Amino acid sequence: MKILRTVAEITEFAKAAQQAGKVIGLVPTMGALHEGHLTLMRTAREKCDVVIASVFVNPVQFGPNEDYDAYPRRFEEDCQKLESVGVDAVFHPEPKEMYPDGYGTYVNVESAFTGKLCGGQRPGHFRGVATVVTKLMNLSRAQEAFFGQKDAQQVLVIRRFVKDLNIQVNINMVPIVREESGLARSSRNAYLSPEEKTAALVLSRSLKKAEAAYEAGEKSVEALKKVVREEIATEPMAVIDYVELYSFDELKEIETVNGESLLAIAVKIGKTRLIDNIILG
Repeated sequence: MKILRTVAEITEFAKAAQQAGKVIGLVPTMGALHEGHLTLMRTAREKCDVVIASVFVNPVQFGPNEDYDAYPRRFEEDCQKLESVGVDAVFHPEPKEMYPDGYGTYVNVESAFTGKLCGGQRPGHFRGVATVVTKLMNLSRAQEAFFGQKDAQQVLVIRRFVKDLNIQVNINMVPIVREESGLARSSRNAYLSPEEKTAALVLSRSLKKAEAAYEAGEKSVEALKKVVREEIATEPMAVIDYVELYSFDELKEIETVNGESLLAIAVKIGKTRLIDNIILG
C-alpha cells in the first residue's frame, strides 16, 4: 500500500490509475478506523479496481468548541487495518497541504435539509465536509465514493453538491456497522468510559423500539419519536440533542411514515455526542 502525503503524490498516483483504465474508488475518513470504515473499504474493493482511502482530520468541519485537537489520531494502526482489507493507497496530508496560506475557496450547500439534524447543531460543519470531499474527489479522480449510513445527512449533502456541480462520481451509501451490543461503531466511542459505553446502548435500543412499533402498524411521526424519547429518558446519563423523523432523501417534514423515512437521533453521553439512525419504510 502506498502512503501519499502531498497533493503532487496523489495526483501522480491517480493519473496513472486513470490512464490505465482503472475504476478508482475513494473512501474518505478521518482515521481512528473501526469495522464500519473497513466495511466501506471492502465494499469499494469489490466494486473498484483501485481503492484510495484518505486519513485526514479535516479542521474546517470542526466548530470552535468541538473536539478537533482531541480527535483520535492513530495513523500507524490505521495503515495496518487498511492493508488488511486491500487498500491500494492512503492519502494522509498535513492540514497546510490541503489548506495552504491564502486558501479561500469553500463549497457551501444551501439546501433545505442542511440546516436540520447535525447541520442545525453544528453551523459550518457541512461547509467543511463539502469542501474537503470535493478536493478529495478531484485529487483521486474517483468514479465511485463510499460513505456510511451512520452519517446519513452527510451522504445527502454530498449527493446534492455532486449533482449540483456536475461532478462525475457515484455516491455509495453503505449500511451502519454495529457492535454485537447494537452500538453503532464510531471513532468517538473511544471517548466513552465502560459505564458510558453501556449507557450509550440506549441509542440503538430506542431506535429498535421505534422500528418495532412501526412494523406493528404505527405510522405517526410524533408517536414514533415519542417512543424514542421515552426510551432514552430511561438512561440517566443520556441527554437528547435531537430526535427527528423526516422523509428520505429530502428530509422533508412529514406527519406519517409513507415510504422511506429517516429516524435520526443525537444524544450526549457524558461529554461525548453520539449519532445513530434507521431508515423506515
